[in-house]
Amino acid sequence: MTDLNDPVLKLAADLVAIDSRSFISNIPVAERVEQELAGFEVERLDYVDAAGVAKRALVAHRGPKGGYALSGHMDTVPATGWESDPWTPRLDEQGLLHGLGSVDMKGQVAAAIIAAQRAPADLPVTLLITTDEETTKEGARRIARDSQLAKSLGLKGIVVAEPTGLAPVRGHRSHIAFTAVARGLQAHSSTGKGINANWKLLPFLNAMAKMHEMLRTDPKLQDPDYDPPFSDFNLILDNHGTAMNVTPGKATASIKFRYSAKVDPTPVLRAVREAATDAGVELAEQHEGFPPELPADHPLVALGTALTGQAPRTAPYGTDASELQALAPCLVLGPGDVRTAHTPHECVSAAELLEAVPIFARVLASA
Repeated sequence: MTDLNDPVLKLAADLVAIDSRSFISNIPVAERVEQELAGFEVERLDYVDAAGVAKRALVAHRGPKGGYALSGHMDTVPATGWESDPWTPRLDEQGLLHGLGSVDMKGQVAAAIIAAQRAPADLPVTLLITTDEETTKEGARRIARDSQLAKSLGLKGIVVAEPTGLAPVRGHRSHIAFTAVARGLQAHSSTGKGINANWKLLPFLNAMAKMHEMLRTDPKLQDPDYDPPFSDFNLILDNHGTAMNVTPGKATASIKFRYSAKVDPTPVLRAVREAATDAGVELAEQHEGFPPELPADHPLVALGTALTGQAPRTAPYGTDASELQALAPCLVLGPGDVRTAHTPHECVSAAELLEAVPIFARVLASA
């Protein structure tokens, strides 16, 4: 039976064991990744995120210029709901590697690194290892915008190694994140002296409920090439820890709107902005790059189909391809089932991780 001594699984387990949730520094996991890059030219892209946390993205290259790059991200979502230790990797009797980041996407990063290590010395081999993918895509944005090494290579394409069940994903949605803030006056709720920020936020929420319904019913705002065809418009509410006997002085509504390349986001942007103005709430926006989508007959899609034997498809989620496409065309392809990602039972098939290594190697050899 496969065990954690296999190089791919050992590296995946080592990466899982390092906490790199997006709100903390990823530099420890970046340093562990760099230990695997002997013989590569490595460019470190260090930055400080909006919360003042130190972050690092990596570009590594060996061999001549050109060819394809493999990409993955080092950060993970929060460890919400886990009953076991999220940072203790475990291989169960069914051959599943458990742990936070095992499928999204430290297992994929490990498979890409091992494939790059094993590539012949005369091949162009490039790794783009990002962070903040789960939040702002800032690591990928920094590579696409600032990496002198990546820009100098003339890459033919990039394989973003997200969990797709080793099926080629030719396109996916990108998001616009809206943050609406209503402000009141905090007080003991019994005194009647406070101003409840929630009541001030309600008119905005009513308008957003109508937009949510419109996205699910108006064919002009949908894309039949995606499953589901309607855009995500996910709402999260926050009173910032206010107790029930306190009048909340701040109420925040965060909405993630995902749209595909064929959907015009303008009507949604206009409606959200008008609703915020009408309700008198503050509004901030964070935009990803344009939704990446390659035609079904694109050479990179054809390569993914030939290597996997699976038909190309689209995906409703987003990846670093929305930013990395500024460097070269992107295909999303990697081991694992995305349905276990962002859950407290996250896991990835060890067999699929092992299967991914020769597929990634053949991508690199197709230069």
